[in-house]
Amino acid sequence: MTRFVKTAVYAFVVGIALISMRVTAQEPTAQDQVTVARGVALPLSPVAEARDKQLWEMGPFVNWGKGVGDRADFNFLWGGFQIGKPLTPVLHAGIFSGQFEFGSNIMPLWQAYTPSPHEQTYTCQTPTGELQSCTESVGGGTYRGVSLTPVILRWNFRTRSRRIQPWFQGAGGLIYTTHKFPPDVLLPHGTPGGTSVWNFSPQGGIGVHYFTSQRRSIDVGLNAVHISSASLGDHNPGVNASIQVQVGYTFWK
Repeated sequence: MTRFVKTAVYAFVVGIALISMRVTAQEPTAQDQVTVARGVALPLSPVAEARDKQLWEMGPFVNWGKGVGDRADFNFLWGGFQIGKPLTPVLHAGIFSGQFEFGSNIMPLWQAYTPSPHEQTYTCQTPTGELQSCTESVGGGTYRGVSLTPVILRWNFRTRSRRIQPWFQGAGGLIYTTHKFPPDVLLPHGTPGGTSVWNFSPQGGIGVHYFTSQRRSIDVGLNAVHISSASLGDHNPGVNASIQVQVGYTFWK
């Protein structure tokens, strides 16, 4: 991971942690319920309304990501639509007090940008057991597909803020690409081997909703995503880790 990416990830995580510590697990205030001023009842704050009424959330989002480690030269662009619904009232657990939410998303835009096709030299073994230098063609370029994340388990922290709602989540998804991903040694058409067009994407992340108005929010998240075929293909090099920055806009119903 580059120094810039490390610094950005660290700053984001620290920022979310500080926001969570500041705005979560506080005693209810009048703004969390109904504010009364001069005898006039004002509506719930955007955060309190979404929480107390257990509103549906739905909206578009876009992800930009980068691989880490041996996949640092991989970049990703994803876009789709997400939906979720809180399933519980606030559960009290000190600074971890919050609300459980279940969600899903679909990404008709899924692209991975990998190094161009190239020749790769490595050490191989001959049938007699001797080691020698071998060169093979490796695929690459832009990979396209779609992704479905049917299970998103999210914890919305209890907050007294009127506009900021922090959360963390774990999720599991499925990816289909039009060519076998990630790129591997090229094989003649119809020859068994290589990776797979089907991959799984276990992931976890943190983020915040920032309510711009009643029932509208801008969302920013940071996810760590692992991509693996679970050996559906003959080879499973996978993408051990990638960092995904997500920006979205949510309608609350």
